[in-house]
Amino acid sequence: MGNQIDWESIMIALRDTLFMSFTSLIAAIVLGLLLGILLYITQDDGLYPNRFISRTLNFLVNILRSIPFIILLFILLPLTKVLVGSILGAKAALPALIISSAPFYARMCMVAFNEVDKGTIEASKAMGASNWQIMTKILLPEAKPALFSNMTIMGVTLIGYTAMAGAIGAGGLGHLAYLYGIARNNPTMTYIATFLILVIVFIVQMIGDRIVKTTDKR
Repeated sequence: MGNQIDWESIMIALRDTLFMSFTSLIAAIVLGLLLGILLYITQDDGLYPNRFISRTLNFLVNILRSIPFIILLFILLPLTKVLVGSILGAKAALPALIISSAPFYARMCMVAFNEVDKGTIEASKAMGASNWQIMTKILLPEAKPALFSNMTIMGVTLIGYTAMAGAIGAGGLGHLAYLYGIARNNPTMTYIATFLILVIVFIVQMIGDRIVKTTDKR
C-alpha cells in the first residue's frame, strides 16, 4: 500500500508543473527583457542615461532578487488572492514565480548587453545609426546567444521553484512528492516525481544548449 502508484495524480501533477514552469517562463522573459533593456539604456553610459530611473530600477531588481522564493510566496499571498482568487492551485503560484524570475532575468540581460563590444556601438553612432537601430540591429543580435543561455538557466530555476511552490499547495510534482510521497509514506511517488522533474530539467537544458549553439555565430 505504501508503494502504490497513482498514475492519474502523477499526470495531473506533471501537467500543473509544465503549466507553471512555461507560463511563468514566457511572462518572465517578456518582462525581464524589457526591464533589462531599461536597465541598460538608462545607466550612466547607456543610450538614454537617466540616473533616477536607473537607480530606482536597480533598487527594485536587487530587492526582488534578494528575497528567497519561499518567503516571497508568503509575502505575495494577499496579492495572489486578489489576482487569482485563490492561494491554492497552479495559477496561484504564477504571481510569485513571475515576480521572482523577471528581475533575475532582467539582471542577466543587462550583463549580456554590457558584454556587447562597445567599439561596435560607438562605430554605429559615428555612422549615424539611431539608438533604436543600435538596439535592434546590434545590441539584441549580438547578445542573442547569452540571452538564450540565460533563458535556459531561468527555465531550470523556475522548475525548481515550482517544486517549492507545490510543497505549500500550488500543485505540481513538488506537491505530489510531499503530499503523496512524504506525508503518506509512499516513497515510490516521491521517486517518480523527482525523476519527472529531472527529465523536464534535462529536456529544457538540452533544447536551450541547442538553441545557443545555433544562434552563436562566433
